[in-house]
Amino acid sequence: MTAPESANNAASQTAFIPTLTLGIPGDVVMALMLGALIIQGIQPGPRLVAEHPELFWGLAASFWIGNLMLVVLNLPPIGIWVAMLRIPYGILYPAILMFIVIGVFSINNSAFDVYSVIVFGIVGYIMMLLRFEPAPLILGFVLGPLMEEHLRRAMLLSRGDPMVFLERPISAVFITVTAALLVLALWTTLRPRRRRAIAEETP
Repeated sequence: MTAPESANNAASQTAFIPTLTLGIPGDVVMALMLGALIIQGIQPGPRLVAEHPELFWGLAASFWIGNLMLVVLNLPPIGIWVAMLRIPYGILYPAILMFIVIGVFSINNSAFDVYSVIVFGIVGYIMMLLRFEPAPLILGFVLGPLMEEHLRRAMLLSRGDPMVFLERPISAVFITVTAALLVLALWTTLRPRRRRAIAEETP
């Protein structure tokens, strides 16, 4: 139990590096944090330390404080956390939903927020049944407006010529690699289905 938790904490903190220095989220949680920073008017990137030093160094200090608090909170009551794993799912799940509703309602004392959470929860459950991955959706939600902005800027500079993306070696390489990955993903997805269809047709 200690090893997975340590790896989880290490991965969460290292995901801050590309998020804060390049503006590229390292995982799903960082994508949400990146969106929150952009909403607050803070653009992560190479200029973050110079423009918002209080945010950067405060975040670095919070890592130390958070690790110390994890030690204090996790080690002494470890028996309680183990006992919570024995709670039946039928009791634990409604309790989690109740705390979610209470937490959402307590922010603005608005029933609309609760209804919004319920609707998005239903949508998320349907997407989970359809096996939609949440990470690409969140990354698209955060990075989509930035990509559209830079695409429009590039098209304006090239006077509407889309071949400008292939004239530069760096952009041409990235586009080629992206197209190759899409083709590979489709091929790996369709290949097992083709094998199953051939196996079913074979007597």
